[in-house]
Amino acid sequence: MSDRVSVTPTPMTNDAMPCCRVVTAGDPYVGRQNLSYVTGLTGQTVGSRGICMTVAALPPGARAKTHLHREIETAIYVLEGEAATYYGDALQHVALARAGEYVYIPADLPHLVINESSAVCRAVVTHTAADDQAGIELLPHLDTIIK
Repeated sequence: MSDRVSVTPTPMTNDAMPCCRVVTAGDPYVGRQNLSYVTGLTGQTVGSRGICMTVAALPPGARAKTHLHREIETAIYVLEGEAATYYGDALQHVALARAGEYVYIPADLPHLVINESSAVCRAVVTHTAADDQAGIELLPHLDTIIK
């Protein structure tokens, strides 16, 4: 029989013993790119150094600020609904992801996420950084390209 450990998110220290950690979804917050998240696995909650995982919720019409993640890759799994990711130097490309699909966004790629549907979109979002807000560069000069 295995031990089940449930952990309330608490800051980790470098001298903590390595272990598997289970955390309960934390508080909601709005990121710098104007998307709503629920705190999950981060450097602060589990002591990760190169990965974080949160859940994003985009109500109908939700729109991020155009941004990129400097030297950080992003992987997304859509749980429910759909969202469009416009990407490229002039947001000239679009990837529409629906429930059950994955999205990969390379590091340093300008992108804009919009829920253009009439239903909520929920997605698991991971980054190759301990903090999902690390490396974000807002690109306001691209915000008006997509109406």
